[in-house]
Amino acid sequence: MNKLNNTDSNISKVTDVKRNLRRNHEADNPCLKEYNLSLECLSNNNYIRDACQAYFKNYRICQKFWQKIVADRKLKNIKPYLPSPEDRENIKNEYLKFNIK
Repeated sequence: MNKLNNTDSNISKVTDVKRNLRRNHEADNPCLKEYNLSLECLSNNNYIRDACQAYFKNYRICQKFWQKIVADRKLKNIKPYLPSPEDRENIKNEYLKFNIK
């Protein structure tokens, strides 16, 4: 029984590591640059969150924008729902050109 619980714990740890690796990869996180800038700001300001509010706001705006893109592509059944990193700049410009919010 003990061995089974230990195995479940190890699987959970591996899953958590994989999830974090995906979040920190540009293919899965279109806001990786903003994410890293906010972490850098925290590090530079001794983790005083008030000093980095502009970075956090920018990151949230980025997330909302790409969530809107994914939702729109799902409705139109355009796959992949999250565009590849190479296509993102063109898609971003297209949405901004038509002032879609």
